Amino acid sequence: MFEDIIEALIAGDVRFVVIGGVAATIQGSVRFTNDLDICYESSAENVDRLVSVLNPWQPYLRGVDPGLPFIFDARALVTTPIMTLTTSRGNLDLLDRVPGLGDYPRVLAASEAVTLGRIEFRSLRLDALIASKRATGRPKDTEHLIELEAIRAMRRRKRT
Repeated sequence: MFEDIIEALIAGDVRFVVIGGVAATIQGSVRFTNDLDICYESSAENVDRLVSVLNPWQPYLRGVDPGLPFIFDARALVTTPIMTLTTSRGNLDLLDRVPGLGDYPRVLAASEAVTLGRIEFRSLRLDALIASKRATGRPKDTEHLIELEAIRAMRRRKRT
């Protein structure tokens, strides 16, 4: 479902790391997610590329009544560190930093290359995903920690 969004971001030369529910699925989670969460590099050039990729998809703030004025541009991204959008391609959450990890360079360092179909991209490693879920303190993330920590424990047992 999100492969085409990721592919378009790559084609647009956007620097990003997949985080959140899709990263959890990559790590073995069976929970469903209805959005793609990414942490993007916040340089002016990268923000401009991100805006260029997303604008044709009519991005609009998720959870906001339709028809309210909204302009998706570099200024909106710079002034909104967490932006939840609905687009013609699907729901997308944009973060310039991740709780428990920090800004893009730290998130990138906590990621790994993964392949999905014909595309390769960066996604959070399991330990980083757990740290970020723990740092948010949201009930849904706390619940998800049970599964993610079980996946980590199973992997550790397999190694020994």
